[in-house]
Amino acid sequence: MLIDTHTHFYDEWLLPDAEAAVQRALEAGVGMMIQADVDSHERPAMWEIGDRHPGVIFEMLGLYPGSVTADNWRGELDQVFAIAGAASHGAPAAGSDTTPGSYFGSTPAAGGDIRTSPVAIGEIGLDYHEGIAFKEEQKEVLRLQLELAAQMNLPVNIHLRDAWEDFFAILKDCAHLHLRGNLHCFTGSYEIYERANRYGDWSVGIGGVVTFKNASLAKTLERIPLEKILLETDAPYLAPVPYRGRRNESAYLPYIAQKVAEVKGRPLKDIEETTTRNAQRLFNLPR
Repeated sequence: MLIDTHTHFYDEWLLPDAEAAVQRALEAGVGMMIQADVDSHERPAMWEIGDRHPGVIFEMLGLYPGSVTADNWRGELDQVFAIAGAASHGAPAAGSDTTPGSYFGSTPAAGGDIRTSPVAIGEIGLDYHEGIAFKEEQKEVLRLQLELAAQMNLPVNIHLRDAWEDFFAILKDCAHLHLRGNLHCFTGSYEIYERANRYGDWSVGIGGVVTFKNASLAKTLERIPLEKILLETDAPYLAPVPYRGRRNESAYLPYIAQKVAEVKGRPLKDIEETTTRNAQRLFNLPR
């Protein structure tokens, strides 16, 4: 069995075909899939899909950096803390004497209910690729969600684009939290991987990019221990070869596993078994 540690069945590109896509994934040997959270607008659809597939589809909880603006981030983060509070039976919000949901003194909007306990806080992080207008807000949102993850004893799923130095500065400040998690859609160098692990216990999420011709990721992956590798699709984006440029699906995860096996010089069975154990351990999934 393979585990897709990062997918988005609720994305508008995949949602109309979500049920069939889940079945195709199961038929391809992908027995579990984790949906990454984005924001309050897409969260209800994410949970609805998960409700239909208990024990197969799991969810993260978090505010995606690309969804952060100066006007919305407090309200959005209130909802994350409110949901976290429900999942934690009313535990206080990280770094605050208030309860989740009133962290910024606002009331959670529609979509702030809780149907399931998250397996991670994610996908969270920093994204400056489209600009740095909300750079400071993104950093504050990330810090607060890292604190929340530590309080809930959950791993984090990190999204980063063009923001490594700010991320490392935050990680250094948060070293006392003893964070663990994975660097989603990892395409960095081995030195980046090593540097992250100075401030926590970090795995890397390997997706379709590893199959791209001339991708430097393959060389980096040779040096990263297999026990620190997770497989993901990021569906419906970044489809692996031979589907590059088309809509991605969790069913394509075996192509990524096969490429990782080639890069590591290991039997495909070893890749399947080890990455599955890695995901089960990090996200506390059923065995």
